[in-house]
Amino acid sequence: MTRTIDDPGDLRQRLRDGDEQALAESFLRHRERLWGIVHFRLDSRLQGRVDPEDVLQDAYLNATQRVGHYREDSPASEFLWLRMIVIQTLIDVHRTHLGAQMRDARREVPMPGRMYPQATSASLASQLIGHLTSPSQVAMRAELSDQLAQAIAQMDSLDQEILALRNFEELSNHEAAAILGIQVNAASMRYVRALKRLQEILSRFPGFCEEAHHA
Repeated sequence: MTRTIDDPGDLRQRLRDGDEQALAESFLRHRERLWGIVHFRLDSRLQGRVDPEDVLQDAYLNATQRVGHYREDSPASEFLWLRMIVIQTLIDVHRTHLGAQMRDARREVPMPGRMYPQATSASLASQLIGHLTSPSQVAMRAELSDQLAQAIAQMDSLDQEILALRNFEELSNHEAAAILGIQVNAASMRYVRALKRLQEILSRFPGFCEEAHHA
């Protein structure tokens, strides 16, 4: 019987067996989510220079080279495994295009066993600033983005990441916990705390009162 993305069968088992067709099906199924992650994580200095689609294409090629290691990687899901490869690919893209600038500690945020491709504070600020639409707000975007990024950077790096994972990558609490290497209950408590802290920060900035209320 021919398998399709609508009838994946035991996709994870097929990936464990190194089945490249299973990889293609899985990548296609999760492509929209993966694209959103690249768009969110891509350094603002590379906007217009690097196409997220090109990053995804490189990530897929990297995944085909690593599919034989899927079993030993033991991911919680094929999505989290693909996300890991996308993040690694994105880190390489940043290093290639930004070079020595990546040595700035603000551009990479270390986590237990992980490295994120850019300071999450910059990504969060950029996404939040995008919600400001009035003429006066648009005119202030650049200044507000820098100020907001600096304020968010004062948050614990793990709190920043769980906000990014839950609110902007739209991951579940279980997925966020797996990525951060913490217990599910701990991830939930972290998220509630981080959300409250973000609301406090947003309340200090003009135009963000509503965002702070609905965040």
